[in-house]
Amino acid sequence: MLPRHSLFLLPRFCSFLPFATMSSKTGTFHLQQPLNYRAGARIQPVDGSHSEEVNEPATGRVMGKFLFSGEKEVDLAVQSAKAAFKIWSQKSGMERSRVLLEAARIIRERREEIATMETINNGKSIFEARVDIDISWQCLEYYAGLAGAIAGQHIQLPGGSFAYTRREALGVCVGIGAWNYPFQIACWKSAPALACGNAMIYKPSPLTPISVVMLAEIFTQAGVPNGLFNVVQGGAATGQFLCQHQDVSKVSFTGSVPTGIKIMEMSAKGIKPVTLELGGKSPLIIFSDSILENAVNGALMANFLTQGEVCCNGTRVFVQREILEAFTKEVVKRTQKIKIGDPLLEDTRMGALISRPHLERVLGFITQAKEQGAKVLCGGEPYVPDDAKLKNGYYMRPCVLGDCRDDMTCVKEEIFGPVMSILPFDTEEEVLERANNTTFGLAGGVFTRDIQRAHRVVAALQAGICFINNYNVSPVELPFGGYKMSGFGRENGQAGIEYYSQLKTVCVEMGDVESVF
Repeated sequence: MLPRHSLFLLPRFCSFLPFATMSSKTGTFHLQQPLNYRAGARIQPVDGSHSEEVNEPATGRVMGKFLFSGEKEVDLAVQSAKAAFKIWSQKSGMERSRVLLEAARIIRERREEIATMETINNGKSIFEARVDIDISWQCLEYYAGLAGAIAGQHIQLPGGSFAYTRREALGVCVGIGAWNYPFQIACWKSAPALACGNAMIYKPSPLTPISVVMLAEIFTQAGVPNGLFNVVQGGAATGQFLCQHQDVSKVSFTGSVPTGIKIMEMSAKGIKPVTLELGGKSPLIIFSDSILENAVNGALMANFLTQGEVCCNGTRVFVQREILEAFTKEVVKRTQKIKIGDPLLEDTRMGALISRPHLERVLGFITQAKEQGAKVLCGGEPYVPDDAKLKNGYYMRPCVLGDCRDDMTCVKEEIFGPVMSILPFDTEEEVLERANNTTFGLAGGVFTRDIQRAHRVVAALQAGICFINNYNVSPVELPFGGYKMSGFGRENGQAGIEYYSQLKTVCVEMGDVESVF
């Protein structure tokens, strides 16, 4: 998601990655070093018996293999984090702030290098990856600013007695990330966690295991105690070991609803607090009085960033019937012009989807939509770039579906690909009922020039993040999270501090103690 000002930050010249052999061209990166990180160094897991391949989405090429972490490695990571927590939690907020600011500075300095790695591992365009890295260092800067202001309350009681509250760290927190924003999500979770005095063990998606280790190295370089931010690689079993470990105090997860349910169940056995940022099928409502160009731009931003692999995308685009034809015509024209191809080229605006199975899943949704009566207005088929080295990449043409109905699978289920469904509506009351008729509740948006209607609509939307006359802008100052099956808890903003800390009440008696016995 894009904060407005990040779009205008100029790219720096590319530097080479210190741990790999690569050039600036797609198809040349080879994984050479371990992807686990513990106690301030890259390591192989002590019980890594299962290995997994890492693919480059742009080419389909295998970049290397890495080992999944077993229960012994998870325990070592936890013990390392516990030791670092004892040091870090005793530092003042200002001391923690200085370290986070230094980490933010290093990320800014290495912006091009990190963005390039993110593009290689994820498939998104380098243009978008740079913005992701900008959001990442901004997140660290923001929480560095809050670290020194974390405080409790003083409450005066009768007779000169008083009480106060202390906002304290939780301990060892676990972050489990998604593959669509690997580096950014790691920063969204680690920045508030570290600002509050916690340690963190982070498990990235096995589809995008590379860039978060760069973040771990940056934290070490910035001055955090060794072990404060550890990385364990793995799949479901590794996640289970983390969630069920008795010394883990909190779990924050970004990903699918089914996995979120399992993580909540596992964490509940240890009464661990969880933050869940899950899926969405968000509505974007466009009224006939909208500025058409802005509405079209908003719909494109709501559907096609990161190849449509964005949880808060506004994929159900409700268009008031009076402007349906004009809006649809312009959206289709603009969608057909999106430049697809090598994600490391400067003019590419849509790269490759994350994997071959995911690409086939998205295309399957489109086939099903046609069978159920939807009309493909553009795109929706595999795309093979002219460049021979990209022929096995996971590309598709972005798709706009017309003649959609609320009961269609493409309208009800999260596709997580570049597929926009357009649905006509007539009245405000009608569209609000339809917009809220979903088990999800992550985001929603409205385009209108009627300011009263705009606020009325967002007040009625059952969603945690709402946009008026824009979409998918997400400054780190604003809380991010959902309603209903889209999860609970918040990341970013001042609210993020509450989810990585706990409140202790201290009652002080200044007189004699009276007893009823």
